[in-house]
Amino acid sequence: MTTTTIKVDCETRDRLKAQASAAGLTLGQHLARLADAADRDARLSALRDAVAATPQRDLADWAAEADLWEAAEWEAAGSERRRATRAG
Repeated sequence: MTTTTIKVDCETRDRLKAQASAAGLTLGQHLARLADAADRDARLSALRDAVAATPQRDLADWAAEADLWEAAEWEAAGSERRRATRAG
């Protein structure tokens, strides 16, 4: 892996080094985790925006379908339990 140098003020560098050390990480690993967290926050923000922009009717349809799938899963789990009880 190629490395590079970035310029930050000394106070920021010291804070980052202290955070990395407390987590048992190198400064590079800590910075990678911070970048990963920022990427995740951006994805979740985009998801929140997409859900907020979803028409209410589509959300209601999704909720109804999710309820049907959940009911089917519970029914299947009950059938499995009954078979296991009979076999045991």
